[in-house]
Amino acid sequence: MHFASPYYLWLLVLIAPMVGYYVWRTLQGGAAIQISSIRGVANAPRTVRYYLRHLPFALRTAAFALLVVALARPQDVEQNTSTNTEGIDIMLAIDVSASMLARDFQPDRITAAKEVAGSFIADRYGDRIGLVAFAAEAFTQSPLTTDQSTLQTLLSRIRSGLIDDSGTAIGNGLATAINRLRESDAKSKVVILLTDGVNNRGEITPLTAAEIAKAQNIRVYTIGVGTMGLAPYPAVDMFGNITYVKQKVEIDEKTLTAMAEMTGGKYFRATDNAKLKAIYDEINQLEKSKVEVFEHISYHELFLHWVLAALGLLVLEFLLSNLVLKRIP
Repeated sequence: MHFASPYYLWLLVLIAPMVGYYVWRTLQGGAAIQISSIRGVANAPRTVRYYLRHLPFALRTAAFALLVVALARPQDVEQNTSTNTEGIDIMLAIDVSASMLARDFQPDRITAAKEVAGSFIADRYGDRIGLVAFAAEAFTQSPLTTDQSTLQTLLSRIRSGLIDDSGTAIGNGLATAINRLRESDAKSKVVILLTDGVNNRGEITPLTAAEIAKAQNIRVYTIGVGTMGLAPYPAVDMFGNITYVKQKVEIDEKTLTAMAEMTGGKYFRATDNAKLKAIYDEINQLEKSKVEVFEHISYHELFLHWVLAALGLLVLEFLLSNLVLKRIP
């Protein structure tokens, strides 16, 4: 409940002196009939009238309080809010080749990429997001969906060795993501492609795929993951055990930059976990969903209910004082 004139509620402090005056007057006495002694009636039984003698004053005080509340104009507030969301369709294309097991990220590149992508998905409430995994070939791990729970489950299942990892088909990975966005009617369509290598497999070159994305009005953000210089890559020794050997990090930054710039996107280089998270946070800010909120507030006056209640108490006080508790003049 809302009060249009709440300052009138200060009048309620007048109740305190009203009660004080009533108590003082009651203690002063003021009998209607003067008699020499009350000894003969002192032990007389007390009737209901005795216990109700203060009720008229209580009703009058309550009526005053209700009138003050009515004067403050109590109102019922009805608030209607409608939200119009213009979401973005986003495809995450993640490299799952064997080199993504390199330990220059903690615990490795692919795990770090999945963790950061999971946080990114959780922040994109209302957007449709899909997943593409690629190595020597590419496939759709999840079509566009707003079901974040299912999407997070499918993201957790992405791992190296899921498909042929005898190379990196960046062009195929982007083309697969574009194909999922091709029939989308969203006003904004985005691909975030993450890789740690150079395109050396696939039927479609990265720049050809970027040209298709440009024709489809799809922005492409590319992320190169890998430290500068050397990084520990997994290898199998002569006994079949997995070891890690230092190898030079090779990322085709020139091609990844050209792909992004051609489509109106941006290229990023992630050299550690913190930098990778910062990149996804920046993309999250660049690709904000449009949300419009319409609010309508209605006020309904309620003072009449309080006035009628006060009048009812005053009528009850009048009847009690003049019928049930009538005093001898």
